[in-house]
Amino acid sequence: MPSFDVVSELDWHEVTNAVDQANREIVTRYDFKGVNASYEIKEKVSIDMEAQAEQHLKQMIDILFQKMVKRGIDLKSLERGKVVAANLRSTQSITVKEGIEQAEAKKIVKIIKDSKAKVQAQVQGDQLRVTGKKRDDLQEVMAILRAADLDIPVQFTNFRD
Repeated sequence: MPSFDVVSELDWHEVTNAVDQANREIVTRYDFKGVNASYEIKEKVSIDMEAQAEQHLKQMIDILFQKMVKRGIDLKSLERGKVVAANLRSTQSITVKEGIEQAEAKKIVKIIKDSKAKVQAQVQGDQLRVTGKKRDDLQEVMAILRAADLDIPVQFTNFRD
C-alpha cells in the first residue's frame, strides 16, 4: 500500500550556517560597532542571543530571521523567549521546535479526516504515517496539508508506492 510520513524537521546544517552568517554580519555592521553581541546554538535545542542592550536584541532577531529565511528555514519552527536583563547584559533564547507534538498531530489527523480522502493517518511518535490505496489520494492529502494553516512547518518523507 502506498504511504508517506508527515514530519517536522530542520536541516541543522542550514541553521548553523544562518547563525554563523548572522554572527559575521553583527561584527561588520556600523550600529554594532563597539557592542559585544553574539549568537550561540545550545545543544540543537535553542539559539541564545546576548547583547548589551535590549534594542540590540531586537535588531539581532531581525538579522537572524533574515538569514534563516534565506537559508530556507521556516520561521514557524522558531519560538522567542523572554528578554532577560542582568549585569548590564541582555539575553534572549529562541527555542527551535522539531517533531510533531501530540496536539498538533491530532489537528493534522482531523484535517485529513475532514477532507474525506480515502486514506488512514496514524501517529507514530513525533511523526504521522498516511496510507491509502491510491497514489493520487496521498498526493491530494499532501496538497491539503500544504494549504492548511498549521502552527508548525511540515515535510513529506518516505513516499512509497
